[in-house]
Amino acid sequence: MCCLKRNTLKTILHLICQLLWVVGLVLAMGGIYLLMTHRHYSLFFSQNYIILSAVFTLCSAAFLLCTGFLGTWLSLKDSRCLQGLFVYLLVVIFCLGSTASALAYVHFRKMGSETASLSEVFEKYTGSSQDINSQTVDATQKELQCCGVSNYTDWLDTSWFNHTGGKLFPRSCCNSTFVSCTGSVNQYWELYSEGCQIKVQETFKFILSFIMWSCLLGFLTELVLLTTMGRMMMMEQQPFKYHPLRYS
Repeated sequence: MCCLKRNTLKTILHLICQLLWVVGLVLAMGGIYLLMTHRHYSLFFSQNYIILSAVFTLCSAAFLLCTGFLGTWLSLKDSRCLQGLFVYLLVVIFCLGSTASALAYVHFRKMGSETASLSEVFEKYTGSSQDINSQTVDATQKELQCCGVSNYTDWLDTSWFNHTGGKLFPRSCCNSTFVSCTGSVNQYWELYSEGCQIKVQETFKFILSFIMWSCLLGFLTELVLLTTMGRMMMMEQQPFKYHPLRYS
């Protein structure tokens, strides 16, 4: 009976460690996606502290993958030393995941103030393909299908709009469904109606929410692993009970 329970616990450990690998890969995707997206829209952020959330997420993912491999090994071979290391790594992962999810939540709540520099980048727009601010604005409006900070009317107060004689919006504001759009103020209905600030915020909030939910899944997986490993270690510490009937 004892061997049957132990084999059952090893099977559970093996299966949960496979899930641990999946969680690690999901967290790694979230961390990499956050880094790449921040690099693309870095001019819109007054500070770069949001990168810390990605760093802790990637560290947590790396430990999850290593711990998953170790747990799979323990499901096939007994080792008191490795069992202790396995539990220690789970505690480290819990600390890293807690930090990553806490940072993600803080940045999620402060996303409005962190993207305050977005309006400054739009004000510096020149329309030149050599200008980094103009490149970022045009790329953002095309990719996120937006126009201006809050909406297209924000361009009316910019120096670039005055430079065009008050006749044109940037071509990147043109809705892709209107092929003949030139950005003319007389055809404002052919422009994207939504502003870019809310679009950028929604993009980062989605990634941060993805990281927080992935960390929660990781916590639940770690809880099952700690419970399973604790049961296995307790069974090993139980003394052998002599049953006279077995030897009569």
